Amino acid sequence: MSSHTSETTTDAVAITASRVRTTPAHAPKQKHASRRALLALALACAAAPAFAGTSGSIALTTDYLFRGVSQTNQKPALQAGIEYAHDNGFYVGAWGSNVSWLSDTVVVGDDISSSLEIDAYLGYRGKAGEIFSYDVGVLTYYYPGSYPSGFNSPNTTEIYVGGTLAPSETVSIGLKYSYSVTDLFGYADSDGSGYLDASLNWTFQPGWALNLHGGKQWIEGNKAFEYTDWKLGVTKSFDNGFSVAAAYSDTDAEKALYTNAHGNFLADSAFTLTLSKAF
Repeated sequence: MSSHTSETTTDAVAITASRVRTTPAHAPKQKHASRRALLALALACAAAPAFAGTSGSIALTTDYLFRGVSQTNQKPALQAGIEYAHDNGFYVGAWGSNVSWLSDTVVVGDDISSSLEIDAYLGYRGKAGEIFSYDVGVLTYYYPGSYPSGFNSPNTTEIYVGGTLAPSETVSIGLKYSYSVTDLFGYADSDGSGYLDASLNWTFQPGWALNLHGGKQWIEGNKAFEYTDWKLGVTKSFDNGFSVAAAYSDTDAEKALYTNAHGNFLADSAFTLTLSKAF
């Protein structure tokens, strides 16, 4: 559920009967550990320019939305990522964020503690002609923490393929499909699930870009939880590597299925602000 994907804040987490969780008494300790892990990743990103082919970013967002669904109970998130890209097109990277969707499913108890998402990915980017580029790879979402016996792991691995058409220097159109080779974020027997991501980005003024996104989440064996999402946003980029993004997102997810134990509809319409710094 990471920002190196084309839909960021961004991607299909729901509360199913097979995924009942509780908030642990030792949750504060887990939160401190997640802050330390994110700080370490952020420091690594800050050092990224010292290595050829390495880039990084740090971001603060008002709500971590992934495929239109809040991962932080509609609260802010601190995020950081780092990537090494070789001249031959291969790349490898890692990305992290605080999350709460696992521990938020049940308010009382001490069976589960999870407040961190760490993603690792490997892929290849190339071009076919002057205006078309493609991207293929594999991505693993990892959620360290403590879970009850028999709990279906939320850790997920997807393979993805995407293409981008850039008919001009100011317009790009993207299409990407992600396919889960494991169960999808804890849904039982959901390997083979898929997500289609369509995007349009238009730089209408130097430093200003309009961002459009539409997506469809299919969940194998859990059809009731499938949904579509969309986003309309604008991004202002500065010469010093900072950028500010504002976006409005919404989904058609079933409210009863995507409302957590706190009574929050995680797939509701949302307005988000994100401040990021690229290195």
